[in-house]
Amino acid sequence: MLGLVSFCNDLASEMVTPLIPILLAAVLGAGPLALGLVEGVAEAVAAWLKLWAGRRSDLWGGRRKPFVLAGYFLSNLVRPLLGVAGSWGAVVLLRGVDRVGKGLRTAPRDALVADATPLALRGRAYGLHRALDNGGAMGGALLAAACLSWTDLSLSQMILLSAIPGFAGVALVALAVRDPASGGDGRPAPAAGAGAASGTAGGEARTAPAAVAPPLAWRLLEPALRRYFLVLALFALARASETFIVLRGHELAMPVPQLLLLWAAMSFAKALAAWFGGRLADRVGHGRVVLLHWLAHGCAFLLLAFVDSPATLSAAALVFGVCAGVGEGAERALVGEIGSARARGTAFGWYNMTLGLAAIPAGLFFGGLWQSFGAAAAFVAGGALALFAALLLRLTVLRR
Repeated sequence: MLGLVSFCNDLASEMVTPLIPILLAAVLGAGPLALGLVEGVAEAVAAWLKLWAGRRSDLWGGRRKPFVLAGYFLSNLVRPLLGVAGSWGAVVLLRGVDRVGKGLRTAPRDALVADATPLALRGRAYGLHRALDNGGAMGGALLAAACLSWTDLSLSQMILLSAIPGFAGVALVALAVRDPASGGDGRPAPAAGAGAASGTAGGEARTAPAAVAPPLAWRLLEPALRRYFLVLALFALARASETFIVLRGHELAMPVPQLLLLWAAMSFAKALAAWFGGRLADRVGHGRVVLLHWLAHGCAFLLLAFVDSPATLSAAALVFGVCAGVGEGAERALVGEIGSARARGTAFGWYNMTLGLAAIPAGLFFGGLWQSFGAAAAFVAGGALALFAALLLRLTVLRR
């Protein structure tokens, strides 16, 4: 059900997101640096909220649904307003509020998937969730391309219509998602000493509402998690927004419907790779698939550095989609594997906050290189950084 929610939300989101570079470049006259700032602020503004929401869901005895519902509602309330933004500053503001909603929902939702899934199936579960998420992204881009090609709708009108599938996802959360930790009725489970059931789907003891707050201080995290998050922060600097691929297509004079089809094809490749990668991670180990994912990401960025035509960009973008999707679920499953069940929401909060805090420097780094030295230099630098992060992951995390 959470996968279907993400499908609807991304159906709405990706009717809008791939159009942001075009909106900035063609309508508002902004360049790569502005795009990097928009996408960086969009993620970083929610970084602390991800940690806060994950921690609060632990303190509420595993009640994750209120945060998930509030996050999806806020995002889908403000995202359609991008269609009437009159400046790139307004785009920054609206995109930031949209990501506040993402900050509220992401860590509790990721923890909720782990709550409901046996440990032996978590790679597959996260792979399924990411596959449906990317499937929605593909559908949203196709729907946007169809609207712009076959109807008289303007760019702004089409963005406003994205509210329809978005609120369908909100309704699914409200009506069909339950908290496994609370027995589904929204009330916290009884304390362990008061007759709480101890069995869970994964064979792990379910933690009742904690009398003591889970650790929030960085130094109190498990050492393996700290090492993982530090290396992840370095990799996040190399994981520039995929909207830069759309911007590169715009520079190569690809028409808007063709750019949307490219985005849809890339999302389709990510969806298939996420499902396959999740199953593979359960077989060979989550860490190994994360390492494969980071190495492949670096190689795909190096490939994107040398595109010089719409045809070569399309081929490289499909390769990137496969490389980007294969480890999406495994990255999250590895957090659930290393972190303790008692503080699972907090662990996912740290994970998502790490990605969010790296977003602004990543966007400015990539956009600044692009604006100063061209697209090739930005993609080469990103690819090299990803490969270096993969090496550190192997030596400092997986080796232990």
